[in-house]
Amino acid sequence: MRLDKYLKVSRLIKRRTVANDACDNAHVTVNGRPAKASYDVKENDVIEISFGERSVRVRVLAVKEHTLKADASSLYEVLP
Repeated sequence: MRLDKYLKVSRLIKRRTVANDACDNAHVTVNGRPAKASYDVKENDVIEISFGERSVRVRVLAVKEHTLKADASSLYEVLP
Protein backbone atom coordinates (compact mmCIF):
# COMPACT_ATOMS: atom_id res chain seq x y z
CA MET A 1 0.00 0.00 0.00
CA ARG A 2 1.20 3.52 -0.78
CA LEU A 3 2.58 5.52 2.14
CA ASP A 4 0.09 8.39 1.76
CA LYS A 5 -2.85 5.97 1.75
CA TYR A 6 -1.49 4.09 4.79
CA LEU A 7 -1.18 7.34 6.75
CA LYS A 8 -4.83 8.12 5.97
CA VAL A 9 -6.21 4.61 6.64
CA SER A 10 -4.32 4.38 9.95
CA ARG A 11 -5.62 7.87 10.90
CA LEU A 12 -2.09 9.16 11.57
CA ILE A 13 -2.89 11.99 9.12
CA LYS A 14 -6.49 12.98 8.52
CA ARG A 15 -6.52 13.44 4.73
CA ARG A 16 -4.60 11.77 1.92
CA THR A 17 -3.75 15.09 0.24
CA VAL A 18 -2.23 16.33 3.50
CA ALA A 19 -0.25 13.08 3.79
CA ASN A 20 0.93 13.53 0.19
CA ASP A 21 2.08 17.10 0.92
CA ALA A 22 3.89 15.97 4.09
CA CYS A 23 5.80 13.36 2.05
CA ASP A 24 6.66 15.89 -0.67
CA ASN A 25 8.02 18.34 1.94
CA ALA A 26 10.22 15.65 3.61
CA HIS A 27 8.24 15.60 6.88
CA VAL A 28 7.88 11.81 6.68
CA THR A 29 10.73 9.30 6.93
CA VAL A 30 10.60 5.53 6.68
CA ASN A 31 13.39 3.53 8.32
CA GLY A 32 15.43 6.73 8.71
CA ARG A 33 15.19 7.85 5.07
CA PRO A 34 12.92 10.52 3.56
CA ALA A 35 10.09 8.75 1.74
CA LYS A 36 7.92 9.70 -1.19
CA ALA A 37 4.14 9.26 -1.10
CA SER A 38 4.45 6.31 -3.49
CA TYR A 39 6.66 4.29 -1.10
CA ASP A 40 5.28 0.76 -0.61
CA VAL A 41 4.62 0.30 3.13
CA LYS A 42 5.45 -3.11 4.61
CA GLU A 43 5.05 -4.60 8.08
CA ASN A 44 7.80 -3.66 10.57
CA ASP A 45 8.63 -0.40 8.75
CA VAL A 46 9.35 2.46 11.16
CA ILE A 47 7.61 5.68 10.09
CA GLU A 48 8.49 9.04 11.62
CA ILE A 49 6.27 12.07 11.01
CA SER A 50 7.41 15.59 11.95
CA PHE A 51 4.71 18.10 12.94
CA GLY A 52 6.63 21.32 13.57
CA GLU A 53 8.26 20.85 16.99
CA ARG A 54 6.68 17.41 17.59
CA SER A 55 7.46 14.14 15.92
CA VAL A 56 5.75 10.76 16.08
CA ARG A 57 7.48 7.42 15.50
CA VAL A 58 5.41 4.32 14.80
CA ARG A 59 6.09 0.74 13.75
CA VAL A 60 3.74 -0.75 11.16
CA LEU A 61 2.02 -3.86 12.55
CA ALA A 62 -0.48 -4.48 9.75
CA VAL A 63 -1.40 -3.13 6.33
CA LYS A 64 -5.14 -3.15 5.54
CA GLU A 65 -7.08 -1.45 2.74
CA HIS A 66 -9.96 -0.43 5.03
CA THR A 67 -10.38 -0.20 8.77
CA LEU A 68 -12.87 1.22 11.23
CA LYS A 69 -11.94 4.31 13.22
CA ALA A 70 -11.93 2.30 16.45
CA ASP A 71 -9.51 -0.27 14.98
CA ALA A 72 -7.14 2.19 13.28
CA SER A 73 -4.66 2.24 16.16
CA SER A 74 -4.19 -1.55 15.85
CA LEU A 75 -2.35 -1.00 12.55
CA TYR A 76 0.68 0.51 14.30
CA GLU A 77 2.47 0.83 17.64
CA VAL A 78 3.87 4.14 18.89
CA LEU A 79 7.61 4.07 19.60
CA PRO A 80 9.38 6.27 22.18
